[in-house]
Amino acid sequence: MTTAVAPGTAPLWSAPAPRFGGVLADDAQTLAAFAAAGEELLAALPSRPLRDEGQDALAQSVFTACRAARRSFLTLHVEAVYDDLTEGRKRHERLTGLLDAAALRFPGLVPSGDQMAAEGACIQAEKEGREIDQAIFCAAVLRSQTAGPHLIDAMLMPSPRALELLDGFRATGRAELERVLVERVGEAAHVTFRNAHCLNAEDNSLIADLETAVDLVLLDDRVRVGVLRGGEVDHPRYEGRRVFSAGINLKDLRNGDISFTGFLLGRELGYINKMYRGLLTDPGAAAWAERTVQKPWIGAVDTFAIGGGMQLLLVLDRVIAEEGAYLSLPAAEEGIVPGLGNLRLSRLTGARTARQVILGGRRITTDDPDVHLVCDRVVPAQEMDAAVESAVRELSGPAVAANRRMLGLTEEPLDLYRTYLAEFAVVQAARSYSEDVLAKVERRWQRSQERG
Repeated sequence: MTTAVAPGTAPLWSAPAPRFGGVLADDAQTLAAFAAAGEELLAALPSRPLRDEGQDALAQSVFTACRAARRSFLTLHVEAVYDDLTEGRKRHERLTGLLDAAALRFPGLVPSGDQMAAEGACIQAEKEGREIDQAIFCAAVLRSQTAGPHLIDAMLMPSPRALELLDGFRATGRAELERVLVERVGEAAHVTFRNAHCLNAEDNSLIADLETAVDLVLLDDRVRVGVLRGGEVDHPRYEGRRVFSAGINLKDLRNGDISFTGFLLGRELGYINKMYRGLLTDPGAAAWAERTVQKPWIGAVDTFAIGGGMQLLLVLDRVIAEEGAYLSLPAAEEGIVPGLGNLRLSRLTGARTARQVILGGRRITTDDPDVHLVCDRVVPAQEMDAAVESAVRELSGPAVAANRRMLGLTEEPLDLYRTYLAEFAVVQAARSYSEDVLAKVERRWQRSQERG
């Protein structure tokens, strides 16, 4: 029976760090016992918002010690753990399924389903931060030269929902998802964001629908080119206008509704990587050209592309913006990392401009001399449709996909992407629970509540 820790009486947890001997089964038991002891202490504490300073310090000491133990365990055993979970890499397991399996097979290594369900009921500031523990595991897998590429392959495979919808899309040329509309027009498939209530900001639902949409575009043999564009929004300031994207939905982040696996890491391993590297349709083939289906992508930017919206532009083959639009990556202002923008922006703009955008919050407008570094064309609003159609014709040639594949191999080798993503996983998860981010999103939420 666990005894509750009384206010003001909580010392820091000083349990000796576990010693691992290098045998997987034995070390797994050692880790499980150590994590269970930590969880027993946590169970004796009030929920996070009700803890006093001493109780909170005790909780943080438990999490710190357990996370250090997990890192040590994974340093020794990450490949063996991954092989155990995937039958020696014979089975491809998507990120969420991999974490679920790890929680059952190796107790204490990652949060359990019940622990994540409890987290899901809290706003971000009241969570324990167990997604940080998921990030530690994912980063270790991605750092591995054997497990990492296999996980990337798993996330490049068609999603089950896209396979269910594929026959209908091929027959009708239309798929109407909750947040996204996909329409085949000639040789192009137009993917329209329809998160109208929040200026097409990215949230869990939009990310899931975008992966389905990208899969459908890449799987349909009648489509040669994909087009991304924001739909009309209902915000009073922009009502009736198209908006490309307002970036991450900060209200959802405040409310604890932006997930690590489905959003923060999942979007990078999922639909964005599929647009850049292609859909993995034949894992057994030797050549990347035979393993994947790739197609060129066009971005049509109306009004603005902020944060995640601008990140998307960095993997597209043609970007067309309407006059008066602007692009920005307000990472320093928001306190989080702009996805893979840090990896990709500097190769388009150069290091100095990239630092100005990411660290200084510089906006790039369509009349900025540097706009040509991230946009191919700037046209009046009434000419956007014609400009998109012209770009579709130019990129629909049979050799385009092959050449963009070779460009991608040069610009962003898979190992560079993998090692960056391993570090990103840990940093982004930690930033999502940092005090400055929590304070900023709370202030924005309070202002939105005051406005009604």
